[in-house]
Order: sequence, then C-alpha cells, then structure tokens
Amino acid sequence: MDGLVKRIEKAQPFFRKVATNQYLRAIRDGFIALMPIIIFSSFFLLIANVPQIWGFVWPKKVATALNLFYNLSMGFLSLMAASTVAKALTGSLNLKLPKTNQIPVAGVQYTAQISFAFVAIDTLLNKGNLYLATDMIGTKGLICAFLVAFIVPNIYYFCFKHNVTITLPDVVPQNIAQAFKNIIPFALATTFFWAFTLIFRALTNMNLAAWIIKSLTPLFTAADGYVGLAIIYGAMAFFWFIGIQGPSIVEPAVTAIYLTNVEANLRAFNSGNIQGANHILSQGIQMFVATLGGTGATLVVTFMFAFLSKSKQLKAVGRASTIPVIFGVNEPILFGAPLILNPIFFIPFIFAPILNVWIFKIFVDVLHMPSFIYNLPWTTPPTLGLWMGTGFNILALLLGILLLVIDSLLYYPFFKAYDASMLAQEEKKEELEEKDDKKSVVTSAEPKFNESEIPLGKTKDQQALNVLVLCAGGGTSGILAKSLNKLAKEDKLPLNAAAAAFGSHHDLISGMDVVILAPQMDTMKDELAKECKQNNARMITTTGKQYIYMTQHANECLKLLINDINK
Repeated sequence: MDGLVKRIEKAQPFFRKVATNQYLRAIRDGFIALMPIIIFSSFFLLIANVPQIWGFVWPKKVATALNLFYNLSMGFLSLMAASTVAKALTGSLNLKLPKTNQIPVAGVQYTAQISFAFVAIDTLLNKGNLYLATDMIGTKGLICAFLVAFIVPNIYYFCFKHNVTITLPDVVPQNIAQAFKNIIPFALATTFFWAFTLIFRALTNMNLAAWIIKSLTPLFTAADGYVGLAIIYGAMAFFWFIGIQGPSIVEPAVTAIYLTNVEANLRAFNSGNIQGANHILSQGIQMFVATLGGTGATLVVTFMFAFLSKSKQLKAVGRASTIPVIFGVNEPILFGAPLILNPIFFIPFIFAPILNVWIFKIFVDVLHMPSFIYNLPWTTPPTLGLWMGTGFNILALLLGILLLVIDSLLYYPFFKAYDASMLAQEEKKEELEEKDDKKSVVTSAEPKFNESEIPLGKTKDQQALNVLVLCAGGGTSGILAKSLNKLAKEDKLPLNAAAAAFGSHHDLISGMDVVILAPQMDTMKDELAKECKQNNARMITTTGKQYIYMTQHANECLKLLINDINK
C-alpha cells in the first residue's frame, strides 16, 4: 500500500495542473457566487411543497406566490451563470494583462448575458406581440452558458491584449474613454453569437442550448449508472486523498447535471410520479451521501477517533474535529490525523463514498425512494439533509442509519490498525520527552501580544491589520477568522479577520494586508500570489497540521502574521 501511495504522489503535478485550470476554476467560482440563489430559492420550494406530504394543500394563490420566487430566480439561473462564470474567468485573464489595461468586468458580464440570450432563447411573433421562450435559461441551459462564458472573456482578452479597441484622446474623461474601449469587443462577441445562432437554427431547427441537452442526454443517463457514480465520487475522494481539493476538479464537470436532475426530480415528484424522481446525480447526493461528513465519508471515523481511540493524539484530533465534521467541514480530521496520503486509510477513504451512492441508488431503483428534490446548504448535518432533500421520506431516515453502519464497518478495521500504530509510537516516547513536548506546545500556544506589537505602519490604512483567510468552502477559514477576531476583541488588538471560499474573494482582497491560504487550496497559490501582488497584499501558505492548530490557537496565527510582515 505504501508503494501505491508513492506512485500516486508522483502523479500530483499533473492533477495539480488540472485543478488550476482556469476554466474549471471559473465554473466553480461562478457557482459559488450563485449559491445564495440556489439555496434560498429552495426554501420557498420547501414551504410550497412539503406540507403536501402530510395532506395540506396551500390555496392556489398562496402556492403561486411561493413558487413565483423560485421561478423568477432559478428560472434565470443559466443567464446569471453566464455572467458570474464570465466574471470569474475575466479575473484570471486580467492577471495576464497590465494593471493599466484591465478588461472591464461589468462589460464582460452584460456581453455574456446578451450572447447567451442569442443561443438559448427562442422568439415568437404572434399578432404583433413578441414572446420569449425562456425554458432554456433556467437550469437546462447551464452547459451552454458555460460555453458562452468561456468565449466572451477571451474575445475581450484578445482585443485588450492586442489593442483592438477604440482609443480616445487623453483629454476625454476616463469613464467615457472606457465605454468606447468596450465597443469593439462587445460588437465582436455579440455579432458572433447572433450570426452563429441564425446559422445553427437554420441547420438544426433548435437553439444551441436545447441541442446540447438533447445531445448529452445519453451521457447524463450513463453518469447516473453504477459505473458513472463510482467514477465521479471515487475520483472526488481520490483527488482529496492525494492532497488536491477533489470537488474543485470534479464538481465543475457535473454541476449542470446536478441542477437539471433536481429540477426534473421535483417536477416528477409534484406530479405524483415518485418513481420518476429517480435521477441520482445531485448536490444532495454529494453533500449528504457520498461525502457523509466531508469527502471520504469521514463522519464515522471522526467519532471513532474521538471516543474509541486509545491513542491520545488521535483522541484529541477526533474530539476537536467532531463538531466541524457534523456540518461537513472535515479538514481538521483530514490534516490532523492525517487521513490524506495515509496508506492505511486509502481503501475506506475511496470506497466508502462509492458504496454510499450505490446503496442510495438501490433505495431509489428498487425501493422507489425519491431521489433529491431540493437543494439544501452544504453545512446541513448529513442525515438531516438526506431526509429533507428527499422530501422527508421515511426510507431516507432508514438509509441514513444504514449508511452510518456500512461506513463504520468499512472504516473500523483500518481505524484499529492506525490507532494501534499511533499508540505504539506514543508508548515508545520517554516520559521526559513527553513533558518537554507538552511544555513547548503550551508555550507556543500562549504568546501574548499588545497593540504596539502589531506593525500598523506596514498596513494599508495604518489603523488595523486586515487579514483574509481562504479555504475551499469557507468552513475552516471561517473558524480561523472567528478565532482571530475573538482574540482581537479580548486583547483589544487592531486586527480584523474575514473568511471566504476561494473564488469569492476577488472583491475583498484589495483591502487586505495579508491573505492566509488554507492547505487544501495549495494548488491555487500561484494564481493567488499574482493577485496578491497586484493588490499589494502579502500571502501566507500553511501546512495541514499548522493550519488546523491555528484554528484552535489564534495567538499562534497572530505570531505567524507578525513575523511574516516584519520580514
């Protein structure tokens, strides 16, 4: 097993290159911006539809009003995705351009939306009235929206890089000059999609978005099968095991299928066709089935560490990780144990997610349990999320219990082997060394700072040290930022900390003095370094154990910040 892990490690550079692909990042970052829409609109669906499970039916006007929110938010999701994904890609392309010649983000966004409208909206003129068919600008048109969002920023990039723009004299105000600078790339992009859609409709008698969905239907069906599910969720766990944030690679490829499937399931469920709500791939199956307690289905092994371990180190790591892992934040256990690149846990870490989704599919196909019909926040506790997401189906509760049992049986022998190994190592240490180690840990965790030690003269506003912590989903970064802010409040220090998911940080970084990058996003450090340089901010990278330790010991983090700034 050690040899296998070493061979896997050799492939890390290739996988890291895939993870940093600017187009995959653009999809991921664009969807992070849309999560409030996806999650909040689902609450209206819950209110509108859940009471029907117990026989209560809203009056027609009330039901229409509740569904209106969903229809006018999720119903335009692809149109908004074209904008947000294009914005994210523009941010990456701007890093390649001089700071004095940046692509205007707003211009790219409205150009992408107009261009997407050309290839996704059908028009009908009837008795002098113009009607727009908008069914493809909801979740169905996402793949088409991605294509548009990839092309438009590149047209702008080409024009700005090669000065294919209208340049006005220096005496013209900057805002007016910028507007004219947008004209040529806007014209090229929109004219291209306008001409393309005229030709494409003439040849296929349908718009591009509809054609893509029709063409990819066999692929969607295959992805919902046992092999497809194993590849998707096995790959997600595999990438995390080698230290690369798995969802950042896999999720962009399946996001469109996720949302389309949930919408199809909901339509079938509401029409009374529960067996028709059988599309497996969804955000829910990722959050609450495959990644039960985080990637690798680590909920049960965390509790094993916390309550069954004889090793003091593993017991401490488990207990510190218990609360976060209940809410889907499992970096403390991944890096604290560690589980990633740990040969002992390779088999359960990869195969627990696969078994979970296979069992879920059996419940759907054989027992006719509905698949996920609602999108919920990823921080919802897993069994609760499984129950709510499937329409409060009683079988989902039984499934949740079964998954915990299966994962426990799979992880337990590997946990016992690792616990015995760690216990043996601990017993070999001499008592004096243990005391010295404990003293050094306590000492390093308790440095005290006063206001005069904060290098305000080296901060941007010279009033406070502003720190941004970035991780994959905003979970562990939120814990660290909260810990720093608590320290600042208790010791009255001029320190402000904020947290964000990588990709949603672009509008925050300009006001920051230091950016701390979590180890799970290490693949993004080169891009972040460029962005920090542009915004005159310092970047600090961390190791796994160091980062997790700092979430619990803010003084140690502040010490790192001060030392880095004073270099």
